[in-house]
Amino acid sequence: MQGRDPNQRLVVRRFNEAAADFLKWAEGEYRSHPNSYKRIRGSFASLTAFFGSTPVGAITGGLIEDFKSGRRRNDIEDVTLRHDLCALSTFFQYAMKQRWAARNPVRETKMPSDADAVRMHVLTPAEEEAYFRKATGNLRDVARLILLQGCRPDEIVRLLHTDIDLFGRKLQIQKGKTKAARRTLTLTQESMQIFARRLKNGSEWVFPSPKLLGRPIKRLNTQHDAVLFALNHEKVDGKWVERPPEKQIQFVLYDLRHTFATRLAQDRVDLATLAAILGHTGLRSVMKYVHPTAEHQEAAMLHYDSKLMKGRASFGPVVA
Repeated sequence: MQGRDPNQRLVVRRFNEAAADFLKWAEGEYRSHPNSYKRIRGSFASLTAFFGSTPVGAITGGLIEDFKSGRRRNDIEDVTLRHDLCALSTFFQYAMKQRWAARNPVRETKMPSDADAVRMHVLTPAEEEAYFRKATGNLRDVARLILLQGCRPDEIVRLLHTDIDLFGRKLQIQKGKTKAARRTLTLTQESMQIFARRLKNGSEWVFPSPKLLGRPIKRLNTQHDAVLFALNHEKVDGKWVERPPEKQIQFVLYDLRHTFATRLAQDRVDLATLAAILGHTGLRSVMKYVHPTAEHQEAAMLHYDSKLMKGRASFGPVVA
């Protein structure tokens, strides 16, 4: 580790220089998942600012703890910090292959837990109705399909016409990080209506970009944010005034997938089936998307109790 063994000698590389090389590699490595690369690139803006010209091999778990502490002092949420540390861990895996580092010091630090790091919001029926009264065009159709089919946003916007089989009532997800992510889904009636209209657009893409010929749309965040702004503000004397927090609606498009999963779980769809529909390889991941409400927990227990009472009826009354 100190460079005394010629066969184990490290190459001294400054973090800022190594980060530039790593991002070039990551851009190609994640070409099928551009959003993952954008998240890594965003994390490296703060990582490079902190570590600067520090040699990669000299970065310790203690320095990473200092980075975490600084980010938290700036009120950075745990979900963002977790993304930063995951990006840094991927960097060190690359750095070890390049012989810039002997180990991955991120393993010496504590990651924010999934429960603290993952932001999820399940829409209520009232929030859903209010949102779709405002959403139009591409945003409305993409959002509805996420809510109806449980797909990831990027899976919807990258659909080709050949991925849709209206006669067979099937939707094919051709690409994904895992084998489970590449799956075939049964279309709902509303989804079929949306696709029937979209397949007449004259493009190979279901959602073609209006600016980039031959490419699908990339992002709908701006339109989504505009809808939320309209829902969360009202005009008073010609000026936009923010509504009280308790009357606001705040969520990201991905939360429509969480809402889909929660509703299926509440309708007693078993978790193995739900995992397959969502494109997860195991049950651990799907548990993040299931958010049973107190009302549904109560309904489940009452349903269970009624079955118990029916069973006991055949044995006579319960004696205290």
